[in-house]
Amino acid sequence: MASETLLIIEDDPDIVELLQYNLEREGYRVLVAGDGELGLRLARRHKPDVILLDLMLPGMDGLEVCRSLRGDEATRSISILMVTAKGEESDMVIGLELGADDYIVKPFSPRTLLARIRAVLRRSHPREGSRQRIEIAGVVLDRERHEVSREGEVIPFTRAEFRLLWTLASRPGRVYTRDELVERITAGDGAILDRNVDVHISSIRKKLGPQSDLIGTVRGVGYKCRD
Repeated sequence: MASETLLIIEDDPDIVELLQYNLEREGYRVLVAGDGELGLRLARRHKPDVILLDLMLPGMDGLEVCRSLRGDEATRSISILMVTAKGEESDMVIGLELGADDYIVKPFSPRTLLARIRAVLRRSHPREGSRQRIEIAGVVLDRERHEVSREGEVIPFTRAEFRLLWTLASRPGRVYTRDELVERITAGDGAILDRNVDVHISSIRKKLGPQSDLIGTVRGVGYKCRD
């Protein structure tokens, strides 16, 4: 049985009841907040393993909640699964760029949601003994802290950007197709669309500055981290 704590930030009582029932049946400890401000307070107090975050909330909307969670040292590393009726691609891109780990559109089956939660937990809790630090061309990736730094200065990366750079830097010289990168980043969930990889790569290069050429483009194939 599961032992992780999940926080539901959702204002629809019917959806809350459905989620809570299925999650508690799987053994998760479930906390509930009906609005964004309460959700932030509960997140800071209880440090849940995963937050199920609705976008259309009263008062502070889900995007602002996500931004606040990622901007707070106390909650920055908590995994966020956006659960919303807003299924447009633009909404997905904004949510993922703000640091959401995954995105599921209503209506959804409890079985699908549980699979997404397990995938998010697998990504946020790497296997014991797995590699935790990579240093390449003066850039340091710290998997435990989920940080990228250069000469001791932390460079702000979204979670998706970090996972993408970690994948490439783990095997310098190895070329990854866009499909492979989507698979590595999402563990098969497919929440990050193929063309979003290009957006993430562009953002990573800007943030790396002088080391932007660390990521090479293999035309017609994908990307690699230079040897």
